[in-house]
Amino acid sequence: MKRRSLRHEASVIHVQIWRKTAMTLVNLNRLTVAYSGVVALKNVSFQIGAGEIVTIVGPNGSGKTSLLKAIIGAIIPQEGSVEVKSGLKIGYVPQRLNLDPTLPISVGRFMRLSENVSKKECQRALEQAGVAEIMAKQMSELSGGQLQRVLLARALLGSPEMLILDEATQGLDQPGAAEFYKQIEKLRKETGCAILMISHDLHVVMSASDRVICLNGHICCSGSPQAVAATPEYQELFGADTDGALALYRHKHDHKHDSDEIKSTNLTEAAR
Repeated sequence: MKRRSLRHEASVIHVQIWRKTAMTLVNLNRLTVAYSGVVALKNVSFQIGAGEIVTIVGPNGSGKTSLLKAIIGAIIPQEGSVEVKSGLKIGYVPQRLNLDPTLPISVGRFMRLSENVSKKECQRALEQAGVAEIMAKQMSELSGGQLQRVLLARALLGSPEMLILDEATQGLDQPGAAEFYKQIEKLRKETGCAILMISHDLHVVMSASDRVICLNGHICCSGSPQAVAATPEYQELFGADTDGALALYRHKHDHKHDSDEIKSTNLTEAAR
């Protein structure tokens, strides 16, 4: 019994050391973004660590796109700062790809567009995305789920340290979205890549996320999936009478915050 106890203590010490030394890839500190005087984001602060899966949810107009643009340096914040690890490699998976269906282009050729990569590297990326068998297939013949896997594979070229998924399952049915996110979780385990997901599929994403952040111009609530799922905010998001089918349209944040400081609520401790 004593030997087992010592092993357990050693495991705890290892986890604590890993948490203290885990590399921060992105650090947002009181980020405020405004367009022509209209504030899109106010006092947003959080970090993304190496190997972490963070999911951002929020209604349309909540500032999700502004957040992504600030992280990749496409916009300059009005206040606050965005610190990104030097030389950070980011892979991006968009919502959709508008491709002319008459364009004769294979998956393999698409993978090599504007990229100095070999066929072997492309094949490896397709394997990581779970579609190893479609290299020779025409892009126009792909299902919605296959197309998103190809976009994921292309984002994996160059071995990024962080993947950004911008509503990457939009247009997929729930089983398709679930399978896509299972692949994402598998990727994290295999590569150690950090993942930032923007999604409305919170009911699907929950189990794969280390943290969920609810955004509506500011951080309304955040915490572990279990903590967020236990909160009134989450219940309002999904609803009790429709099994979540219409919850997206009922997700409202009509509460008021102190005008001088928008406070982020960490719900992990509250849910224990």
